[in-house]
Amino acid sequence: MEQNFQTSFIPKKPIIEERTAPVQSIGFFTVISIFILFTVLIATGGLYFYKNSLVTKIADMGSQLELAKGSFEPDKIAELKLLGRRLSSASDILSHHIVVTPIFKALSAITMKSVRFTKFSYELGTEKDAKIDVKISGQAASYGAYDAYASLALQSDLFGTKDEGKHFINPVFSNLSLDDKGNVIFDLEFFVDPSFVDYKQNLLTQS
Repeated sequence: MEQNFQTSFIPKKPIIEERTAPVQSIGFFTVISIFILFTVLIATGGLYFYKNSLVTKIADMGSQLELAKGSFEPDKIAELKLLGRRLSSASDILSHHIVVTPIFKALSAITMKSVRFTKFSYELGTEKDAKIDVKISGQAASYGAYDAYASLALQSDLFGTKDEGKHFINPVFSNLSLDDKGNVIFDLEFFVDPSFVDYKQNLLTQS
C-alpha cells in the first residue's frame, strides 16, 4: 500500500524582513556650529540696525547744528572771533614781557651810599626760560679814611648776604680802575631769573 506524502513549499505565513531604521544623532560640534551661525546672524542684523540708527541720529544733529548756526548773527560771530584773536595775541605778548623795575628796587636796597651806578643794560636770552644778563657800570667813592676798594669789597659782600641780593645770580665785579679823583671805576655783571621780572607775575603780586 503506497503512502502519499504531500509536501508544500509555500509557507503558511508570509516571510517579512524586519528592518530597523538607524537612529542618527546630532553631534556636539554640529550644535555649536548652528549656535554660532545664529549668533553671527543676530549680531549682523543688530549692527545693521545700529548703524542705520547712528546715521539717522548724525543727520538729525547736523540739521540741529545748522539751525543753531542760523540763529546767531554772522556779524556778531565775526566780531567775537576777532576779539578772541586779539586776546590770544595779548596773552602771548604778556607771557614774554618783562619789567625791570624789580631789579632797580632790589639794587637800591643793597647799594651802599658810597657806590653809584652810571650805566645799565640787559640782554634777553634766546631760549625759553633763559636767564637775563644784566651789565652795569659804576663808581665807588672814597670818603676820608674809607678806602674805595674796601668800599667796593663790602658792596660785593652785600650781594650775597642781603635778601634782595638773592635775585642776582653770580654777580661779578671786573675792570677795576681809578679815575683822576681816586674813585674806583668798575663793571658789574649778573644774571636774573625770568620769573623775577615777569610782567604778569609782578602784576599779580601788586594786585
